[in-house]
Amino acid sequence: MDWTDSATGTAIVGRPHGRIDEASWEAFLAGITSRILVASEAGKGFVLDLADVDYMSSRGLRVLTLAKREADGHGLTLTLARPNERMREILAISRYDRIFTVADDLPAGAA
Repeated sequence: MDWTDSATGTAIVGRPHGRIDEASWEAFLAGITSRILVASEAGKGFVLDLADVDYMSSRGLRVLTLAKREADGHGLTLTLARPNERMREILAISRYDRIFTVADDLPAGAA
């Protein structure tokens, strides 16, 4: 799984690319966990940019649950940003849109 990262004054932004499913969930978990630690050490929030995620299986949703716990444990905010229509539907059906802050845009200064 490939990632692109950027930072703003208030957040680390991680952008995974592709599908998050049985074949890629472990790489997704490793990637999101390491980025949460970087954000925590920097005293910033973490924004997961979903713009390039085509699909997320239940394994990926489980990773989001674990990531939320990890972020909460570090006292930082985890925001899901720019989900496409399919991802919005997945987040709504699973009710993850009630657990996470879901933003239409990235924070100012993020590329």
